[in-house]
Amino acid sequence: MIYLNIFLVAFVAFALSMVCGGGAGLLLIPILGYVLPAAQVPAALSIGTSVSSLTKLYLFFRQVNWTIVKHFLPSALPGVLIGAWLLSYLAPMYIELCMAVFLVSNLPYLFRKEPTASKDKPRYSNHFLKLIGFLAGFISALTGAVGVLFNGVYLRYGLAKEEIVATRAANELILHLVKLCSYASLGLFTLEAFNLGILVAMAAIVSTYLMKYVLPRISTRIFSKIGYGAMVLSGILLLNSAVVRIQEAHHPHIDIIRVSKGYDAAFSWNDLIYTIEFKYGEGFEFEKIIPFSDLDPSRQAHVLSQDVGAAKIVIEKVYALKKMSYEAYYYDQDDQLIKKIKFP
Repeated sequence: MIYLNIFLVAFVAFALSMVCGGGAGLLLIPILGYVLPAAQVPAALSIGTSVSSLTKLYLFFRQVNWTIVKHFLPSALPGVLIGAWLLSYLAPMYIELCMAVFLVSNLPYLFRKEPTASKDKPRYSNHFLKLIGFLAGFISALTGAVGVLFNGVYLRYGLAKEEIVATRAANELILHLVKLCSYASLGLFTLEAFNLGILVAMAAIVSTYLMKYVLPRISTRIFSKIGYGAMVLSGILLLNSAVVRIQEAHHPHIDIIRVSKGYDAAFSWNDLIYTIEFKYGEGFEFEKIIPFSDLDPSRQAHVLSQDVGAAKIVIEKVYALKKMSYEAYYYDQDDQLIKKIKFP
């Protein structure tokens, strides 16, 4: 059943991408994330989107703006290689979080007015276009898709809807092929990712051929809003999934309590505890638990000289606006605080 759902979502996603100028890959990220590890999602997406780009290039070849391709593509390739390399070192949950933020970043497109393509608008410089190419390649390698983030550049060049579809396809086809080679060399290209990628590719072919005849009759403004809305919704769902995974892996927790003359906020991450303390008249202090061995010999001797037979001693390093100091907490066998001292 999940494979049928993926096919149907992919079909709708690539149909929307034809009228939005892109975004199919971003829309597919959440549903593929339920089947694949987050680090393998870009590989599966790249298979489907590369076939989609090839199909679009075949159908709209005459509308390609080769001037943009000439400046965009060479700078995008190094971005792909750097992004793919970085992908192999990132934990899946953080990749998922980045994908979610990237999806939700499309929210402004829901409310802004549609830009009009005009030949009279000043174009970006070729150097700026190369920078956009690098960023597109880098983001695409990390997420498997770029979406509509850079469509404003195409519109600035006065490209019509069909020209945007064709030029994007020409730019992205080689990028996807390079990404696939990079993913394979880094061990991110599995049989399951390949099978899902082929499924997405089949949906892309069917959807692209159908939308070739629907595109001239469709309202770009309405369907682009639907596309942006779907991407933002997918980002919210993916963000929730990423937060749950991070919670399960690291057990982050925040406690805020009122203390004498101010507030105390403690943030825990795994076994590490960080504290921010605010006191009226003294300002903010940042506190971090450190091992006893981090103290120099003179401070160690001072802490031990104040010992009252405690079962445990906890040392905190305290950073204030104008000074740094230390605090020692002495606890009994029941973890009850016996004594606290502060020393420079």
